Amino acid sequence: MSERSGRLVYHNGTFVDELDARISIYDSALMFGDMVFEMTRSFNKKQFKLKQHIDRLFHGIKILEIPINISPEELEKICFETIEKNEHLFLDDDEHRLMINVSRGPLGIYSHLFENGAEPTVIVSDFPLRWTVSTFAKYYEKGINSVITSQRAIPASLMDPKIKNRSRMWYQMANIEASKVKGNDNWALLLDTDGFIAEGTGDNFFIIKDGKIYTPEGRNILRGISRDYIFELAEQLNIECYEKNIEPYDVYLADEAFLTGTPFCILPTTYLNGKEIGNGKMGKITENLLDKWSQNVDLDIMKQIRSYYVEPEKNNIKQAPSPYQFKG
Repeated sequence: MSERSGRLVYHNGTFVDELDARISIYDSALMFGDMVFEMTRSFNKKQFKLKQHIDRLFHGIKILEIPINISPEELEKICFETIEKNEHLFLDDDEHRLMINVSRGPLGIYSHLFENGAEPTVIVSDFPLRWTVSTFAKYYEKGINSVITSQRAIPASLMDPKIKNRSRMWYQMANIEASKVKGNDNWALLLDTDGFIAEGTGDNFFIIKDGKIYTPEGRNILRGISRDYIFELAEQLNIECYEKNIEPYDVYLADEAFLTGTPFCILPTTYLNGKEIGNGKMGKITENLLDKWSQNVDLDIMKQIRSYYVEPEKNNIKQAPSPYQFKG
């Protein structure tokens, strides 16, 4: 039996041990992937852009018509309460990684089985950031090989990816495909239905050419919080930053490329389908962006992730060539 960590999870109005947090087998999240979610991180134990994450969550709740009975302000308070209840279990150098999940709750046909009927499910959990990034340090030296998969991004006309939801099978299939490529540093990169670069399966994509930053237009992607922050950093550094349609051809000819995501902020992409981008190393502008981000949050992000590094064979969590594990 697994040893209990003592971490508490907010679950529909109460705090319970994380191993006791359960959703019903009749929950719409399980039946249909009918759930919106957000994942955050802290710097020096201070949450980064939590309000923006919560705002995006509630945009999805509104569009999907989930009848939640708490406000964004109340959810923000719950997040901080969750952190407070777990802080004593975190090491001094740990960061808080919140996971917020909201589903429609049990399907109406099963509502008679529940005392309060079919109410939405709201869960807020808190775990150490190091779990996610414990093997990422190597990417600052060698970078990531982005692999364009046959699995395409789902267009907004079918299921708008700007709503961060748990219906993510296309991401899973792309990860499975990328994990079959030789090597252990392959992350999936999806094209949209027109053949332009869209996004990764948990990250946004950027290239740098002639001193300017470019990222795919926001039509068929999740508009990441970290993606948006790059525009802020670029303005602070007086670097031009644009949205545009990007073809694989453009990536091959780029000077630099990088990915953004909440847990790692920025990671260099040094290869596309095994072909070198630029000089095959983290580029100067990518490094400047990461340095500026570190300066703004008063924490050396690269140094922190390096300090979390654990050799895969010594890590209790199996590591993968993508954000998810599909081969040992």
